[in-house]
Amino acid sequence: MEVIKTDIDGVVIIKPRVFEDARGYFFESFSQREFDEKVRPTKFVQDNESRSSFGVIRGLHFQCPPFAQSKLVRCVKGSVLDVAVDIRKGSPTFGKHVAVELTEENHLQFFVPRGFAHGFAVLSDIAVFQYKCDNYYAPNAEGGISILDKSLGIDWLIDTSKAILSNKDIEHKPMTDFESPFDYAVDLYNTNN
Repeated sequence: MEVIKTDIDGVVIIKPRVFEDARGYFFESFSQREFDEKVRPTKFVQDNESRSSFGVIRGLHFQCPPFAQSKLVRCVKGSVLDVAVDIRKGSPTFGKHVAVELTEENHLQFFVPRGFAHGFAVLSDIAVFQYKCDNYYAPNAEGGISILDKSLGIDWLIDTSKAILSNKDIEHKPMTDFESPFDYAVDLYNTNN
């Protein structure tokens, strides 16, 4: 696998080696050993999958410490714009984001570390989205930031005035009204913090 660095340290795009022939294709979608060596040591404990239609935006979600999650995400059908926003207080990239288009054709994966809000917009008629998490879902620890926050400068590639959002996501506050539970000086991967 090839690891492509982004403008925010720790947020990476993973490009697998795809072997194609007349029968179709094959690729290794995950190797714990290679991920630990090339990205960071991470133990994934939960796999999730969602199916959404065009115009759906999910996000921007996170879980508060000590239930913070890293996510390794990919789109196995259709296409999405996937976004990670740095919400670590004191970070030199606080409030900045990385966006990448994930499609069933490009097979790219996106690693979103702890301390980031995550979301995606569905660009195709239907999208099936999969993600690995390195911490279990904790409903009492969930949080979010409004996808409509103009200060983030995210181009979702769809008309956000017509976006399909959950009631919970509609209620998320913008960054200006948000007190981040993450501190850049704290190692979010050290459970003793």
